[in-house]
Amino acid sequence: MYPVDLHMHTVASTHAYSTLHDYIAVARQKGIALFAITDHGPEMADAPHPWHFINMRIWPRMVDGVGILRGIEANIKNTAGEIDCDERMRASLDLIIAGFHEPVFAPRDAESHTAAMIATIASGQVHIISHPGNPKFPLDIRAVARAAAAHHVALEINNSSFTHSRKGSEQNCRAVAEAVRDAGGWLALGSDSHTAFTLGDFSECRKILDAVDFPEDRILNVTPRRLLDFLEFRGMKPVAEFASL
Repeated sequence: MYPVDLHMHTVASTHAYSTLHDYIAVARQKGIALFAITDHGPEMADAPHPWHFINMRIWPRMVDGVGILRGIEANIKNTAGEIDCDERMRASLDLIIAGFHEPVFAPRDAESHTAAMIATIASGQVHIISHPGNPKFPLDIRAVARAAAAHHVALEINNSSFTHSRKGSEQNCRAVAEAVRDAGGWLALGSDSHTAFTLGDFSECRKILDAVDFPEDRILNVTPRRLLDFLEFRGMKPVAEFASL
């Protein structure tokens, strides 16, 4: 459906079951040109050590024609918008996703959730907010979408939210897509794969996009170049190996 996937987990997050090699093989089979590995930030109970992220600098950029982005799904820690991704980790990363996870930020109330998410967006440290439609974390979706558009941060529609995780997300995800559409912001699609077999699966996301008539020119996954331009606008240095994508 789209050649870019921006959210997936490897065996480094021990509740996931695939390796980097597994994802490369499936990407070749499915025609995925560029993907980001985004294991959980270190404050999650089964997350990798910070060295996992720091040492991503040794990864090749391209393997068998597939581009690999070095990423993290960090945790929003508090209403000040702090995340568990320090300067040493950021120096090795291309893509920083951040979101709420119950073991790190226990659900509170819509006011607290909204304040935390907007502070995270405004921090300048995050490119994408993961699964903002999670019904366990109600928030002012339109206020978050306006902040995201102003700070050039994408909000995610997460395919796993409709299949395995965060059940009951459909109405909120539709509201997220509508709010991002109206604010003129960016949407990012993530398979949130915990096994390589679901890499690039956005079938449930597509239903939401169609339902709200979301414009294709505001979806980061449509081409590798669009995603790379977005990251470069946000400060990532151009990667010479990605020039062919």
